[in-house]
Amino acid sequence: MLARALCLSLLLEAALYVAVAMLAFDATPACAAVAALAGVLGLRAVLVATSYACAFAWHSPAPRLRAAPALRMVLAEYAAFVVSFVLIFPVERCWMGADRLPRVAGGAAGRRLPVLLVHGYGCSRGAWWWLRRRLEAAGWTVATISLEPVYASIDDYVEPLARRIDAVLAQTGSDRLLLVGHSMGGLVARRYLQRCGSARVARLVTLGTPHQGSQLAHIGAGENARQMRPHSDWLRALANPAPLLDTVVIYSPHDNFVMPQANLELPGATARAIDGLGHLAMLFSPRVAVALLAALAAAGGAAGSGR
Repeated sequence: MLARALCLSLLLEAALYVAVAMLAFDATPACAAVAALAGVLGLRAVLVATSYACAFAWHSPAPRLRAAPALRMVLAEYAAFVVSFVLIFPVERCWMGADRLPRVAGGAAGRRLPVLLVHGYGCSRGAWWWLRRRLEAAGWTVATISLEPVYASIDDYVEPLARRIDAVLAQTGSDRLLLVGHSMGGLVARRYLQRCGSARVARLVTLGTPHQGSQLAHIGAGENARQMRPHSDWLRALANPAPLLDTVVIYSPHDNFVMPQANLELPGATARAIDGLGHLAMLFSPRVAVALLAALAAAGGAAGSGR
């Protein structure tokens, strides 16, 4: 389980920093604790800075940002990284709770379709903590899923996703739903549609999905990372046939995980580019929330309509 693994790794990392501070520098316990916190935060700052150095090297198709907007973008991505992997994911149950899926009354006209959120590589359903609240506040019924094991083949996630779709539709009484995938989650959704068809899905919306792969996947762990390398056999197979239903692609041309950033685009899909955002910061962005709500609303259709 991702939460347990992250908790353990954070504890071991902090313990290492404490041990080094106390044994090598004769620090007091209080100073060692401060050093451990600084170490945890500092390592993640290095990782984010390195990701942006690589992303800028791949010549983003968007105009280069001025210094101040670029700094704000990097700091927002760093905050999203720390919040996600240090605060939320290790104790996901405390943040998320169970999905709230009220049943649609039989024959109720105009009720919105439920939304199922599919997270990305190395994450869990906790990735949706902020966006789920925004969607629910706007009146949407929102479901989530955690894809495990973390480093399996993307193909291994299709059956769990199919079961979750069936469960959400059964619980809500709808015959279709809207799929939203962040990063790898968009590829999982596309694989589901390729294998199972689009009868139960009204629209797919992807956020920062590497539709044509990412060079960063060359240093990722697991079969799913290898599948996300540009020009992989898996991605070529996914591209044929073309998407089975209307798809909206929301992405940032300044993405720091998908490189080159042109690989975020999907031929034949409706594209919505949002400048000045990092890959994880998309999950906490009001601008992304507005674009996502518009994409969902445009899908139309009432639960149980059979359209």
